[in-house]
Amino acid sequence: MSTRIGLFAEPHRGATYDDQSRMVRAAERCGFESWLRADHYQTTDVGVRGEPGPTDAWVTLAGLARETSRIRIGTLVSCVTFRPARALAMLAAQVDRMSGGRVDLGIGAGWYEREHRAYGIPFPPRAARFDMLEEQLATITRIWPSATRPPIIVGGRGARRTPELAARYADEFNMPFASVPQTARAFRRVEEARGGRPPLVLSAGIVAAVGRDAAQISRRAAPLHAPSALPPEDPVIGPPGLLVERIGELAAAGATRVYVRLSDPADLGHLELIAAEVLPQVS
Repeated sequence: MSTRIGLFAEPHRGATYDDQSRMVRAAERCGFESWLRADHYQTTDVGVRGEPGPTDAWVTLAGLARETSRIRIGTLVSCVTFRPARALAMLAAQVDRMSGGRVDLGIGAGWYEREHRAYGIPFPPRAARFDMLEEQLATITRIWPSATRPPIIVGGRGARRTPELAARYADEFNMPFASVPQTARAFRRVEEARGGRPPLVLSAGIVAAVGRDAAQISRRAAPLHAPSALPPEDPVIGPPGLLVERIGELAAAGATRVYVRLSDPADLGHLELIAAEVLPQVS
């Protein structure tokens, strides 16, 4: 098995810039390929404030670009309603230059209406947001020369427009934190939509809470039981070997890149355990 393994963080659930900096620098030191973060301004946990408050994804990534030297950084995914296409292209290109060419730009249609209301950001109906996404992808790929632009990731669970847009504009399709059968079906939809276009990188997300003993596992799994606005997920909860097995199942379904989501950015022991006992077996 040879799969590229990155980490995924959700700072909107409560993480300062310093928390994120420590996490990404530890991830780089431990040998992870990438560290991507969500682009949200409010926590998706029901009834939770998400202290210490939000951090902007691209402001954060600009800082991390100068604090790291090898690991890839980016968004999974930036919400199309937050920034006009040309402004997002400028931001991503600038951070990519600051990082020495290590940015991955994930773009999505957005789904979390509550944070839009809180920040006074218009939240059009779903079909209109997908129209915005298509326009943004077309604009960005037209502005950036294909040979020099950051890779574009399109991800999501949509059954029709998501795979079509990924096949037309993206370098990578990501299925976020679903079961292996759901992920395999999503990959097939993208392959069917691709037609004669060049192949895409297929990637998947895994929610993980692994530990050396029952106490560690229980502590790391506790946040996963909180009510959330997110769709149902299929987490890996248990010893590191279970995560190795899940990565193997996703690789068999076609994934060549996997993002492991860890709930607590301050728990560096969690990523160090995965680096020690999972990475050598899968990457």
